[in-house]
Amino acid sequence: MAAEKKQKTPLFDRIFKPEHITLANGHSIDRPKSRMPLILLVLLIVVIASAEMTGFSFHTLFARINQLGAILGKIFRPNFSYAPEVIQPLIETIQMSVVGTVAGCLIGLPLAILASANINKNRPTLLIIRFILALLRSIPTLIYATMFALIFSLGAFAGTVAIIVFTVGIVAKMLYESIETIDMGPYEAMTSFGATTLQAFWAACMPQILPTYIDDCMYCLELNVRASAILGYVGAGGLGILINNRTQLRAYNDLGMVLLLLFLVVWAIDLLNDFVRSKVS
Repeated sequence: MAAEKKQKTPLFDRIFKPEHITLANGHSIDRPKSRMPLILLVLLIVVIASAEMTGFSFHTLFARINQLGAILGKIFRPNFSYAPEVIQPLIETIQMSVVGTVAGCLIGLPLAILASANINKNRPTLLIIRFILALLRSIPTLIYATMFALIFSLGAFAGTVAIIVFTVGIVAKMLYESIETIDMGPYEAMTSFGATTLQAFWAACMPQILPTYIDDCMYCLELNVRASAILGYVGAGGLGILINNRTQLRAYNDLGMVLLLLFLVVWAIDLLNDFVRSKVS
């Protein structure tokens, strides 16, 4: 019995014996020692080992932190006279994001239905669809833009296709997880009365997932605006060309203007997201 009790004792408590405390009423308890010092020690060792393996230098970081402050100081003093140069690339970035998000969300909806275990009972098809979606999500948008720039030539079209592909993977993943949590009673009732899978899903399931679906679409739009801002680095249009150019020329005040307008667009999308969510809910 004692051996069984010893086996159930956690390893930490076997190494660091709990403190035996006698209470005022004569009862005694064992108070385990805090694991926090051990957790912090392990975390410190992991951070130091990772820094050594990657060549990260804390000394360089602290020695050059003043230069970071100087650069941020220039960025936070944007050159407002540079704003007219930013408008056209910004509009292109928004157009790429909107078209890519709308197309990606529309394509992602049927794929999410096929990837839902409570809708699609065909196990091989389910696994294949989920594998494709996982593959789409695993590749960053910038890599897609590089590939499509080689296929379709440089320009906003390549960036838009990259955003579509990436959005499909993200929206379908979030949506099929939501579909698997809905009440299937109305869906099963409609199918039992002869409705097709599509008819039953549209009437019984779509109202349940519509707020989540719209919220996911708006979230992807916000993600895509930020992502499309750097697609110009690989020739896929948008603000990336300006960001790359201003960074190379060390024109940080101009870069600050670009980032300020980008922030305003993302903030506006966030406000629109809150408004749409409140109306749909």
